[in-house]
Amino acid sequence: MYYQKGLGLRAEIRPRLRENYRSQIVDIMRANGFRLEAGGLTFLLAMEFGFCYGVERAVEYAYETVTKFPNRRIFLAGEIIHNPHVNNRLGAMGIRLLSPGPQKYDNIMSEDVVILPAFGIPAAEIDLLAKKGCTVVDTTCGSVLNVWKNVERYARAGVTSIIHGKCEHEETQATFSRTTLSSGAHYLIVRDKNEAEVVAAYVRGRGNRDEFIRRFERAMSKRFDPDRHLERIGLANQTTMLSSESLEIARMLSDAMSTRYGEDDMRTRFYSFDTICSATQDRQNAVLKLENANLDLMIVIGGYNSSNTNNLSRIAATFTRTYHIEDATAILSGCEIRHKPAGAREEVVVKGWLPAGASTIGITAGASTPNNQIGETIERMVNFRGTMDAWHTI
Repeated sequence: MYYQKGLGLRAEIRPRLRENYRSQIVDIMRANGFRLEAGGLTFLLAMEFGFCYGVERAVEYAYETVTKFPNRRIFLAGEIIHNPHVNNRLGAMGIRLLSPGPQKYDNIMSEDVVILPAFGIPAAEIDLLAKKGCTVVDTTCGSVLNVWKNVERYARAGVTSIIHGKCEHEETQATFSRTTLSSGAHYLIVRDKNEAEVVAAYVRGRGNRDEFIRRFERAMSKRFDPDRHLERIGLANQTTMLSSESLEIARMLSDAMSTRYGEDDMRTRFYSFDTICSATQDRQNAVLKLENANLDLMIVIGGYNSSNTNNLSRIAATFTRTYHIEDATAILSGCEIRHKPAGAREEVVVKGWLPAGASTIGITAGASTPNNQIGETIERMVNFRGTMDAWHTI
């Protein structure tokens, strides 16, 4: 059996989801113009935040699966989303996370159930599960499926896919695997504008072939030849990348192709579709709208391995002091906070993060972060300010 549109148990599991992930504090803020005041602190919640439709759908399907198959082994092909609390809760419900590697599916039997994560999985893994004959519950986000369609279209046309993404990210790995569905198709992954500029320079004829291959050897298809496979290119994105950067990369490569081949040939040599998902874009725009709110600081909540959350942190850090935390426990006290600075790989502990006087604090959360973590973070900040009496007036 292959389930891709739920298991028909949504009404049954919705109360449990609400119990596990709802926040009364967030509900109050929604009803009060996304604003909350308590004990000298003013909290401004970004107007788009937290669980997106695709994430909510994936978590719903996982809960439905446990309800539908109470006596069968249930496995996750990978973290369903990039939020440790959600993944741990699913583990507590009996869903087992498969370890990555070549033996990943060796112990899967025909009577088992395997849930595919919201990021999707590589095409070869889907074929393997089909051969196993197990039940598959596919939670792949519709926005990701849309990217795959474009990449598959490029591959059939003999066009190289240039993917703005992170080659180690599950979604990007699933995306570039779709180029293998057509023989002779190729891909190249660019992580950021700096790498895109290297590609653009090569297209213009200002690059060294050996240096190019060494730089991108882990981010390109087998037997990739930049002299041949950059003649016709089509752009795609990991759906959670920074939208403004994806658009800039598209412009850079378009300009390079136009310079090299002329404007008349562009229709057959350069293809581009905006594949940043609308939820990612909405959350980034909502953070930008807080730029003029005179914030003293911004709190961004979400997994450290969440691409969309990291990009929210990058945006906020351009206009105010920003702390990206995984959850409320990262707030160690009113003096100390554990966070991952924008652009950094490791978290740090800093002191003096919370101003002593009246302060305005922006709040947002990545698309994999449930509302209860937002509420817990706000409550922890208020409590550390020693304003329990004020808290009860909310």
